[in-house]
Formats: sequence, structure tokens, C-alpha cells
Amino acid sequence: MTTRGTAPAMAAACGAGFLWGTGALVVNLLIARFGLSPENVSFWRFVVGAALLLAVFGRPGLWRAMRPHLGLLAAAGACMALYVSFWFLGIARIGAAVPTLIALCLPPVLVTLLAVARGRERLDAPLVLALAAALGGTAMVVARHEGAGEVSTATLAAGVGFSVASALLYAGFTLVTGRLSTTLGPGQATTGLTVVAAAVMGLSALYTPLAWPNELPPEAWLLYLGLVTAAIALLCFNWGAQRLSPTALTVATLVEPLTAVLLAALLLGQDLSAAQWLGAGLMIASIGALGRRDARRAAGGA
Repeated sequence: MTTRGTAPAMAAACGAGFLWGTGALVVNLLIARFGLSPENVSFWRFVVGAALLLAVFGRPGLWRAMRPHLGLLAAAGACMALYVSFWFLGIARIGAAVPTLIALCLPPVLVTLLAVARGRERLDAPLVLALAAALGGTAMVVARHEGAGEVSTATLAAGVGFSVASALLYAGFTLVTGRLSTTLGPGQATTGLTVVAAAVMGLSALYTPLAWPNELPPEAWLLYLGLVTAAIALLCFNWGAQRLSPTALTVATLVEPLTAVLLAALLLGQDLSAAQWLGAGLMIASIGALGRRDARRAAGGA
């Protein structure tokens, strides 16, 4: 990690979060208006992304470079495919607000605690303050008054369980992807991870159809998801992961829910409350603080 590379890396990670945020609206559209299942959307998103990445990075030497890391690639690619699936399963049971908060806010805490335990991060007041601002801001942006209605204790437990599983998988993916990107390069690592994710999501054909839609609008949206939110966004994420601390990386991608909320306000006429604007400010401030912290570390400072 270099001082010069820290700011572009933070911008890349935030860019990945922004693109994923645009994808959230597209996924909701495909499910609500066109009746596609979450598994179908995820599968074709990864297939389209993998096809593009293979066309760009699929050289003979790619497979030789990946061979020593197949186990790690398989594990990380499976995490990448499954954390979204578990998040959707949580939403289906208890609504969007609680699963989103758990799935997004728990990973920065987990990766920070692990980094502190391994001596790679110093737990001091500025770090705690930045992390608290990021998580508090995310809660303010994402929280909604409406919920999933009355649910049984078992349904609530299942929804929370799936959401925690999603957070654990995303945290694990974040911790591994930086190592893979450093070893293989962001393009090659992203290609391998996306191919594995497509294969893992293909297993959902065992219990639900994975048919390509025969109408132009959903086809175009699936292409957008694959090209932009899988291939390009994951390239940005992995390039940033190569240069940022796991804490900064996970906090930067909290731009995802902020983007989704702002686009909903712009395109769907949804009003933003004062608390949401304040939360957005806290998130942006925390991202900037963690970016400067990484830059000081890269320069050999505190």
C-alpha cells in the first residue's frame, strides 16, 4: 500500500459501493415487476460478469497462475455468491431494514476486531469514532418505519440468522480478496472469483428454474447487472482491496445503501428525512477519516 495509491483505492472501493447501490434498485425491479427469483437474478448476474471478465483476462497463463490458489478462490467465490443469497433470505422473512443493517454493519466490526487481534490495526479513539460514525450513519440512512409486520419468533430468528450468516460471509470474503488481488492481480482474481460464484449459484437450479427471460427489458437489466455490478464493480472492489485495510474497505462500500436511498429519492420521488441526510454526512466523514488513516499508515505514520 502506498500513500499515492490510498486515495484512488478508496475512490475505487466507494465506486464499487456506488455501482452495487444502483444494482439494488435493478434487482428490486426485476423481482417486483418481472417476477424473477433472487437466485435467477444472482446466477445470470455472475454468468454475464464472468463471460466479460473471461473475454478480457482469460489467457492461458491465467489458469496456471490460479492453480496454486484454487482452494482459496473456491472458498472466496462461494462466500461472494452466498452472502447475497442469505441476505435475500433474511429480507424475505423479516423485511429489508434489519437484514440490511446486520449484513452491512456487522462486517466492519468483525474485520476490525480481527485486524486488532492480529496486530494489523491499532484500536484507538479515532478508529472507534470513525467506525461508530460509519455504522450509526448507515443505520440512519437505511432505517425505515415500515417493517415486515407481525412475525413468529421462529421466523424472526431465521431472518436474523440468515442476516448474520450473510455478514460473516461478506467479512470473510473481504479478508481474503485483498490477498488474492495482491497475488494474482485484480483482474485475474476477479475473473476467478466470478466464475466460482456463477458455478455456486448454478446449484440453485436444483430447486428453482434459472431461465433467461424472453423479454427485452429484463434482458437489458440482467446485462447491466452482469457487466456493471459484477464485472466492473468487483474489479474496483478488488483493486481497492489490494491497497486498503479491511476496515477502510468495508466502510467504503457502505456507499451502497446510501446510493440506493439517494437514487430512490431522485427517481422514485421518495423523500429523505433530516436523519437520513445527517447519516449520509456521518458516513462520508468516516470514509474520509479512514482513508486518511490508511494514508498515514502507508507513509509510516501513526
